Amino acid sequence: MALATRALWVTSAGECGIRPAALPEPSPDQVQVRTLWSAVSRGTEELVLRGRIPESQHARMRAPFQEGDFPWPVKYGYLNVGVVERGPAELEGREVFCLYPHQTRYVVPAAAVSVVPPEVPPQRAVLAGTVETAVNALWDAAPLIGDRIAVVGGGMVGCSVAAVLARFPGVRVELVDVDPARESTAAALGVAFASPEGARGDCDLVVHASGSERGLVRSLELLAAEGRVIELSWYGDRKVSLPLGEFFHSGRLAVRSSQVGAVGRADRGFAERMSLALELLADPVFDALITGQSRFDDLPGVMSDLVSGELSPLCHRIEYDRP
Repeated sequence: MALATRALWVTSAGECGIRPAALPEPSPDQVQVRTLWSAVSRGTEELVLRGRIPESQHARMRAPFQEGDFPWPVKYGYLNVGVVERGPAELEGREVFCLYPHQTRYVVPAAAVSVVPPEVPPQRAVLAGTVETAVNALWDAAPLIGDRIAVVGGGMVGCSVAAVLARFPGVRVELVDVDPARESTAAALGVAFASPEGARGDCDLVVHASGSERGLVRSLELLAAEGRVIELSWYGDRKVSLPLGEFFHSGRLAVRSSQVGAVGRADRGFAERMSLALELLADPVFDALITGQSRFDDLPGVMSDLVSGELSPLCHRIEYDRP
């Protein structure tokens, strides 16, 4: 008899529920994974919940193992850590990360999972997808020794970028956010903190991850001549207005997008990028990004809090029942 599984589905604007399903039998080149932890990727999952994915981007924004089509019903998510119950001998019993939605058990190709290093706790490994985005952004940005850098937006992605930049030699790093509570997070990550009004300018590089027009405008204002913004925010179907007159041309400024769907270095691949993200997560400093935790059965309510704004912009982790 096929095993049963349960998954979170977005059913309409701001509404979601847990649905049962039968688990397929794994083939020899597949693995069956029991989920230990997943995490809510606040920015993208909020757009999915609100039905704000532009029609032109429906195909591009599909998660690797999404079911259903935008706007809904859709099973969406991509931060999942579990243990391999069945599969190739070298993977059985191993803890793995997978870009899979919120679901209690699942079957995927063995090549779709990445083994979590033994020095990385599985509950921290849920950040692998977000740290992978940070790695890709910094491959795109290519910061140099001595650069003056601001990270505008202290959510999951911005804080992950700041945490990785804190390892760079000789750089000045400042996390910029409207929420003064992010100062303690910045301190835990080992970087400076400032409000948008108090941020230090004259930056060679600004990584923007606030998801707001105001944040992107402020990012441009913080640049020195010849400076560049790496844009990590994704706005869905919202329009963004920028001051491309004024100081933009005279300062020879640049705005470059960075998106994790493509690898930011021609000499690296997806598997190598994910492996690096998991290696970085051996550092306990990343625990500062985990700001809440709930049970899987409570996930529909957690997603409602996401829409209402009650959920922290940092990582909210989901715990699954043990057998």
